[in-house]
This record gives sequence, structure tokens and C-alpha cells, in this order.
Amino acid sequence: MDDDNKNRSVPPPAPPLQRKQRLPWETPKPAQQDPTCSEQLQAILESPSYQPSVEDTHFLESDDARGVRLQLDYLKPERLMRKHGIRHTIVVFGSTRIVEPLAARQRVVELEHALQHSPQDPEFHRQLKIAQRIEENSRYYEVARAFSRLVAESGEGCSDSRLVVMTGGGPGIMEAANRGACNAGGETVGLNITLPHEQFPNPYVTPELCFQFHYFALRKMHFMLRARALVAFPGGFGTLDELFETLTLIQTRKIKPLPVILVGESFWRRAFDVDFLVEEGVIDSEDRDLFWFAESAEDIWESLQLWYERAGEPLIQPNDPANSC
Repeated sequence: MDDDNKNRSVPPPAPPLQRKQRLPWETPKPAQQDPTCSEQLQAILESPSYQPSVEDTHFLESDDARGVRLQLDYLKPERLMRKHGIRHTIVVFGSTRIVEPLAARQRVVELEHALQHSPQDPEFHRQLKIAQRIEENSRYYEVARAFSRLVAESGEGCSDSRLVVMTGGGPGIMEAANRGACNAGGETVGLNITLPHEQFPNPYVTPELCFQFHYFALRKMHFMLRARALVAFPGGFGTLDELFETLTLIQTRKIKPLPVILVGESFWRRAFDVDFLVEEGVIDSEDRDLFWFAESAEDIWESLQLWYERAGEPLIQPNDPANSC
């Protein structure tokens, strides 16, 4: 076939979207053909059944779609962390109520003034005692902040996002940890959870790395997937929950052992009597060695490096697959 005939026999490519003629379904049935069709068509278009499933919030929130929601709760944060090159994390937990020293001092002063006007009020006395304990413990806010700065400045510097601080994204100790890394110019991750009462993430989480989970289970999984260590500051139920769950995963070898550091030995000795558990026979003596205590940012950082040195591997491993659980 010569070139002229070949050119005439090969049609030009069709436009990606446009057509010369409309397809039959691109226009509604004319009312002239059936006066009732317009009303019936509107009822179809407004029916929930016609709404695409990805836009149907009632369907997505139903019991039947729980499996899909679980997948989405996992996939969105995973995709974005991969995009940002988040390879490893140090998970930091602690009380949302342990605020920075200045705020803690202001609360004490407010209650002292209130007691001057109502010296016999037992509630003010109770609140003041707690406020004074918070002020004493506010030193941990500064420790968490200093430690996360060390993490942000590790590796090849603040632009190196292979090892970053990850928190629950809330106030208190978690705010301090995100804040130190943020102030150092590093990326930092926050995993929030939807709760019945409105909440806000702390403002120091990297905006593109602040996630809101529906399921606690998926949030917990993301805490462990990239974890190279868990650093637990004094805290309440939430901190204890994450701490004991991590210790259980290590104890049972469901995950590869990783360092667990409890900051503030005097607090943790009262909150968690591991020697008593050993003596009662409910855990083994070797389980006592799954964690240790530290007091300062430098203590935490140096002991982490020592643990990995003894394990025969670096703290940051670029090609190490994420921890599986």
C-alpha cells in the first residue's frame, strides 16, 4: 500500500472527551413523549441509591461499610507518610495535662488568688494541690521538647525525614515533643483520634503529617509500623495504654524488640511496680529488662544509641522494612 492510500485508510485519533454527536443518554427523555417522566427522573437523581458510594456518607458510616472505613483509616496516612519519606519514628507519649512551665505557674497563681477570697473552700485546696504537682512535673515538658530537637537534628539534619518524632498530636507532653522538632525545622507527625467532644491538634505538627483516625486500632498500628523506640513521659490512661500494649507486643515477640524508655523514674516507680509483678509471678524476670528509666533529653538520646549499638545495628536504617504487627 502506498503512502497516500495508507494515510487515507488510517483515521485520526478520537478526541479524549468530545464527540461530534451526543450519545442517547446525555439528554433526559423529553417531556413531550411522557409528561410524567420529568418528575420520575428527578426522584431517581435525588435517591440515595443513585449517589456514588464514595460520596454517600450515610452508606460509608454504616455497619456494612466498616471494612472499607478500616482500609481507608490505614491507607491515607500510609500513603502520605511514604510520600514524605517518613521511614522511622520515635513515638513519644505523655500526659495532655502536663503543660509548659509558664502556663503551669499561671494556674497556680490563679488558684492562690482564689483561695485568698475563699480560704475554707476544700475544692480550691484540692485544685491547688494538683496544680502544684503539674507545675512540678512541667519540667518534663521541657525535657520532651529538648529531646525531640535532638531527634530532628540527627541523621543528616532537619531535612532528613527518615527518623522523626511521632505523637498522638494532642496538647501537653505531645505538644512539647512536636514543638521541639518543629522549632528545629524538622518534620513531625501527629496521629489524632476522633472523639465525642471536639478537640484540636497541637499547632506544632507538620500540617501535611497531621492525621485524624476514626479507629483506635488503626491509629495504634501506625504508631508501631515505623517505630524505632517508645519514649513514655508521665501520663494517664492513654499513656499507660500505649506503654503496656507496646510492652506486650515485645514480650510476645509479635514485633521485633525495640527500646522503651520511661522518663521520670520517681513517677513510674509509683505508677507501675514491675518488681511486684515479677514477685507475684505474673511476668518473668526478663520482662523487667524490656524498658529502662531516664531523666534528661541527653539521657534518653544517648541510651537509645547505646541500645542500638548493643543490638548491632544503627538507629537509622534507610533500607530496613517497616516493623510489622
